[in-house]
Amino acid sequence: MFKHYFEQIHQVEVWPIISLSIFFIFFVGLLLWVVKMDKGYVSKMKNLPVSEEGNTLSTVKTERS
Repeated sequence: MFKHYFEQIHQVEVWPIISLSIFFIFFVGLLLWVVKMDKGYVSKMKNLPVSEEGNTLSTVKTERS
């Protein structure tokens, strides 16, 4: 059914290659970003929801007390 429509598209075989290339470049770029990320920043963000240094968690505790 779709074969007829795909035959009418000029150079249809190029689009899967372009799609795979875009996905691969994005994935490799994201992987490099994660590897090069500052480990101190990651630790700070990881502990942010449970830290009690003036964030909303300590404010909620004082409001309930």
